[in-house]
Amino acid sequence: MTSPPINNPGITTALSEDGLGQQPWWVEQWMELINSYRFKKRLARAWTYAREGNVTSIRFEGRRVHARVQGTGEDPYKVKLWLDVLSDEDWSYVLEALTQKARWSAQLLAGIMPADIERAFAASGRRLFPFKLQEVRSECSCPDKANPCKHISAIYFLMGDRFSEDPFVLFQLRGRTRAKLLLDLAEQRRAVLANLANAAKVDENHDEFSSSAINNEITTQPHPAVVDPSLWWKYEGNLNADLVVITPTMDGETGIRSAGDLPLAEEPKFPEARQKFLSHLHEQGQVLAQQAMLQAMSTGE
Repeated sequence: MTSPPINNPGITTALSEDGLGQQPWWVEQWMELINSYRFKKRLARAWTYAREGNVTSIRFEGRRVHARVQGTGEDPYKVKLWLDVLSDEDWSYVLEALTQKARWSAQLLAGIMPADIERAFAASGRRLFPFKLQEVRSECSCPDKANPCKHISAIYFLMGDRFSEDPFVLFQLRGRTRAKLLLDLAEQRRAVLANLANAAKVDENHDEFSSSAINNEITTQPHPAVVDPSLWWKYEGNLNADLVVITPTMDGETGIRSAGDLPLAEEPKFPEARQKFLSHLHEQGQVLAQQAMLQAMSTGE
């Protein structure tokens, strides 16, 4: 996979005097790796190269970064930079770990690097991010024997800018392009779901405990009152007359009156309608309460 080359205008506008500005955490981690370089004067010179347009081109081809950096000479220097790739076996562990958390796949699909992504790579004993600057492999055609030289370091800064645009570049440098990674994730996810479905089918057919639980659930009938709410108001058992005391309500209170004001809407054309309706309800409540009292005290019941 080859990304479009970055020319001078794109590079100079991407960087500022103060740095890359507010960046995603994975870019900040890359920048911390660069800033760990102990030759600060060389690093400052590299930053100037990156900011002022001395990098005439930069492109990502597979797991390698190719760039040209204009130095003091007439012709630009050729720079190559790469990371150690993971083997197919390593990637199989990474993909298996990634599919265990749907959140990881969802964030990657959204172009977001999961904050705990290294946990997926830990399954293979490898890392996505280099742990130290020496793990970043590089070459430059300049006569400077130091590595990284200021030309290579300038590319380090611009790679951070590229990572902010597309975090999948990091995976590409480790040996998996964006398209390949997402395809592998989809296939791995389908395999996991198929295995879960097969396991559920086996449990359904052979798990005696599950079958027993299902049978018990079918044979256990709910209480009749759950099915027929009218039974809530009936009691079929015999009551001890000595324990039952029937008295009228205190001060003529009814259930309607005890409930307080009812939230009834006012009728503008008939302002007295609300009060008449409430009075009627209270009267009906008193009549029904008296009937209930007589029925309860009847010797026939």
